[in-house]
Amino acid sequence: MGIVEVVDARNNVMKAEEAWKLFQDGDSIHVGKGKKTVVFTPGPASQEEILKDSLGRTGNLRAPTLRVGKVFYVGYNDEMYKELMG
Repeated sequence: MGIVEVVDARNNVMKAEEAWKLFQDGDSIHVGKGKKTVVFTPGPASQEEILKDSLGRTGNLRAPTLRVGKVFYVGYNDEMYKELMG
């Protein structure tokens, strides 16, 4: 599967409400946190925690953020990307 769309986060800022709308359509959200990856299933009960981990200090969606099918990868973590690349 090739890259379908590239969005520059510096020019297209995504805040919490818009990010949550995007995440709701996903099956899972993988967030790179330091050397570990946290995996979430989007739903009302997990919304606050997902947004806390996936937004940066400025309140914008962290970069890089990838969408592969219905799975999101937020932030960077070597192990997460190794798993993604297979």
